[in-house]
Order: sequence, then C-alpha cells, then structure tokens
Amino acid sequence: MTTSEALAPLRERNFRLYFSSRVVNLLGSLMAPVALAFAVLEISDSPTALGVVLAAHSIPMVAFLLAGGVLADRFGRTLVIQSSNVVAGLTQLAIAALVVSGTAEIWHLVVLTAVNGVAAAAALPALASVLPQLVPREQLQQANVLVSMVRSGLSVLGPTVSSLIVVGVGPGWALAVDGLAYLGAAALLAPIRLPRPVRAAGGSVVRDLREGWGYFRSTTWLWVVVLAFSVICAVHQGGFFTLGPVLAKDTAIGERGWGLILSAEALGLLVTGLALLRLRLERPLFWGMLGTVLYAAPLVALGLTDSVLLVVLAAFVAGAGIEVFGLGWQLAMQENVPDDMLSRAFSFDALGSFAAIPLGQLVAGPLALAFGLQPVMLVAGLSLAAVALLTLLSPSVRYLQRADAAVGVPAPAPAT
Repeated sequence: MTTSEALAPLRERNFRLYFSSRVVNLLGSLMAPVALAFAVLEISDSPTALGVVLAAHSIPMVAFLLAGGVLADRFGRTLVIQSSNVVAGLTQLAIAALVVSGTAEIWHLVVLTAVNGVAAAAALPALASVLPQLVPREQLQQANVLVSMVRSGLSVLGPTVSSLIVVGVGPGWALAVDGLAYLGAAALLAPIRLPRPVRAAGGSVVRDLREGWGYFRSTTWLWVVVLAFSVICAVHQGGFFTLGPVLAKDTAIGERGWGLILSAEALGLLVTGLALLRLRLERPLFWGMLGTVLYAAPLVALGLTDSVLLVVLAAFVAGAGIEVFGLGWQLAMQENVPDDMLSRAFSFDALGSFAAIPLGQLVAGPLALAFGLQPVMLVAGLSLAAVALLTLLSPSVRYLQRADAAVGVPAPAPAT
C-alpha cells in the first residue's frame, strides 16, 4: 500500500473534520486524569476521597452505556458525540471554576464528574461506530489506524502537558483547558453532514435494547470475544495496573522503570500502527486474538523477573499485539454488523468489557498478599493468554473475513 493510499481517508472532508475533532478531544481527555487527581488532593489528602470521585465517573459510564448505543442508533452518531462533548466541556469548566476559585468541595466534584460519566457513556458507542459513515468501506482500515495512532501518541503527550500545567498554574487551569478542548471538538463536528439514521426514532428504548440484545446473543463471534474480554480486562487491570506499580516500587524496576514500561507499550502501539497503514489485515479476529495473547507478555515478564529491559521489551510486544486486536475488532464490527445496529452492538461490547474491571482491581491485592506479587502476576498473564487462545476454538472467530473479501468487491462509499 502506498503512502497516498495509507492517508486516503484524510482526503474525505467529513473524516478530516472528525479526525481534527478527535485530536483536540483526546488531548484534553488525556490531560484530565492527572488534573482531576491533583484537584481532589488540593481539597482532601484522603485516598478515599479520590477513589470516590473516580468511581463517580466510572459507575455512571458503565450504567448508561447501553442507553448511549440506543441514542446513537436513533439520532445520529455525530449529533450524539457533539452533544456529549458540550456536556463534558461544561462540566469540566464548572469543576475548573470551583477549583480555581477555591470554593470546590468533594461533593461538587462527585456530582459534576458523575454527569461527565454519563456524557462519556453516550459518546463511546457513537465514537466506535461512526467511521463507516465517514469514509468508503475500502478505507476503513486506514481510518481506524490513523485514529488509533493519534490516541497512542497523545497518551504519552497528554499527561505530560497536564503535569506541566498543574505544576505551573494549578490543576484547575488544566481542567479548564480540558473543558475548552471538549467544546472545540464539538465545534469541529458541526459542519459534518451525514445521512439520517436508517432506523426511525419512534418506539421504545426498551424495544431498542431488546433488539440489540437479540442481535448480540445471536452473533456468536461477537459474544464470544466480548465474554473473553470481560475476563481479559479484569485480569489485566488487576494484574498490570494494580499490582504492577507496587511490584515496580518494591524491586529494582522502580518508578522510572515503570514509566519506561508504559512508554514502551505506547511505542509498540505506534510502530504497529504505522505498519498497519500499509498492510491489509485479513481474518481480523483470528489475528486480533493472537495479538491479544501478546498482551499477556508484560504480566508474564513481571512474574518472572525484575529486569527493566526484559519487561520493556515485553511491553513493546504487548503494545503491538493490542494494536492488532484493536484494529481487527473495529473492522470486524464496522464491516459485519448492520449499520442500524452498530452503536448498540458497541455498547454491549463496552459494557461486557468494563463490567468486571472493578472485580479484578479489588481481588488483585488480597491475592497478592496471600500468594505473593510475582506468582499472582505470572498466573494472571498465563490466564490472559489462555482465555485469548480459547476464543479461537470458535470457528466464527477463526474464520471471520473482511466484508469486502467475503463478497469479492469493495462496498460502495457512504453518502456524504
């Protein structure tokens, strides 16, 4: 694939606007966790207070994900994304104003962060399902990779910029930048014109949810992979993100080594993204689940050694693997799920993937106390790899083809 072909989605006006909006949105969003954490700690130095504020975002986000899928399929994905960005921007600006003025209390942050979580729930399914409406079918792979590469790059830049603003002028101002980024992202989406949603806006939300559930449970490859990722996400969050920093602090890895490990994973994502701009990914779930097996590499490495170099290499490999899965999953969904069902399918996917994460985070500590940090991380890594491989026992996962490969010709471009 030539460079011109790899960058072809950027020639589509609607995609350029969406892409610009995502760049602005992601830069602000990736700054927010650092800024919010230090804003809470300015009010209270209690870890419990920080946990309550963070939970105030995650619980409504999970609770309203299915409703977000219904909204996107009913009223149009760009409208839902745009509205969610406006709500998120206003809530972040309100938090910023309270923090900067010195009048913020924890309950203020809980309430406003909860509203932000609801906005995120509405936006997530729409963000995942809008690309087929923005580019021709044959450009979906390149479009997904371009968005993923921006996310990977900014995942390194965003927290760093946020830290500089927090140190320089305070967390309230960093949150203000995040709020303005949300509003800027919403403004960039305004000129996009897409066809009206295929489905009518009539009928009940309950009926829409039942239709989405019926499609989800009748599509084997869909529920098999989502079920697997409910376990994989819980194991990875509990093992890598909960126990990993503890192990790093207690060993020769240290805080600096842990930062290198996280950066190596981001680099693996970026390098693999560059390769996937040019290499067509066939059998997206087969290669995607094999890539997920590599996601276990840092857990296995941490379970066996405290060598920074070996764990950094494992993290790079993991980043490459999860980039392959991410692209494979997006293509499988965007090319094989009917357009009028796509946002709801993504909402069931997100719900299944996120729901068990708190369980993984809660049990990781007690297990480590009972059996030791490294043994638990090793078992977590091996379990993650085993679950990923088990999905390949399903023929629907192993043999799912790219949609245009299945019919022999590219699908037509969407109306603009």
